[in-house]
Amino acid sequence: MKISLITSTFNSASTVRDTLESVKTQTYPDVEYIVIDGGSSDDTLKVLADYEDLIDLLVSEPDDGIYDALNKGIKLSTGDVVGFIHSDDLLTSSSVLSDIAHCFENEATDAIYADLDYVDRTNPDKIVRKWRSKPFDRANFHKGWMPAHPTFYLRRKHYMEFGLY
Repeated sequence: MKISLITSTFNSASTVRDTLESVKTQTYPDVEYIVIDGGSSDDTLKVLADYEDLIDLLVSEPDDGIYDALNKGIKLSTGDVVGFIHSDDLLTSSSVLSDIAHCFENEATDAIYADLDYVDRTNPDKIVRKWRSKPFDRANFHKGWMPAHPTFYLRRKHYMEFGLY
């Protein structure tokens, strides 16, 4: 099963290297890594160039914000499952994508999501805020509760069937 992992960037030179390093450490072998850059004017593209062997597809052009960038990534993706890691996010361990793939081995699983820890930029071991997920409840969803999208992985076919952000 291929996992398409999408990062949107815009003037992210100060943070994206850590993101790329966390993706680089992943042990799961079948990952398509897509970076959608909004036309950065800082050194983001230089940092991304250092990881050309990691990045399968890089698009750099003006966009209409993060959701436009994520939608571009979804449309370009070819994986069975799509997830996001933003340009200032980190995957917590080298087994994150393996763990996600394991969840999707069950054909009845269409989506998964998890807790999210916000960490201090200068000390990733220091958690400054915890977002805790809860079991999915359609009523809460209709009231506006959403899973944190950096922890949300969905079978690509559902984006194609039901639409994008």
